[in-house]
Amino acid sequence: MLGELDRLDVAVYTAIARTPTPKLDNAMRRLSQAADYSKLNLLNAALLASTGGRTGRRAARAGLASIGVTSAVVNALLKPLARRRRPDRHGLAVPDARHVTMPRSRSLPSGHAAAAFAFATGAGRTMPLAGAPLQLFAAAVAYSRVHTGVHYPGDVLAGALVGATLGQATAYALDRSQAAHNGIRP
Repeated sequence: MLGELDRLDVAVYTAIARTPTPKLDNAMRRLSQAADYSKLNLLNAALLASTGGRTGRRAARAGLASIGVTSAVVNALLKPLARRRRPDRHGLAVPDARHVTMPRSRSLPSGHAAAAFAFATGAGRTMPLAGAPLQLFAAAVAYSRVHTGVHYPGDVLAGALVGATLGQATAYALDRSQAAHNGIRP
């Protein structure tokens, strides 16, 4: 079964690599680079905090805390356990115009996808109106990692699942902690 999933992953990756998308290439490369080190998530947090009032500040905190938890789990636990190598984007014909710097870390799960979905889920749980746009943004970041050739589709799907799960759990834990601090029994 794992061999079949790997073949499917490579087939989808190759289909994306071989599909000419000159108008999309620059945008995906720039999005992927801008998402390095959660820079775009930090910008989204600043926007939520500065425009959303008290709820926006709580949403920004929940999103940032979700990134912290998710990044620790992904980088310290999951990537070393999975040990999946990065795609051979030259051998699988990803156009040079799409390339970003190939990370040195393992491929599974995608840290960019995990962080983007963690932020979107954590912030969206606290501020539901922001949830859908943040989830769409997270999906674009995740796709950009496949488009630029640094991840297989399965890597970003796994990252999205991990990020969404840990984002939900982190925001829930923060809500319970705040309720307990305020003397409210959840």
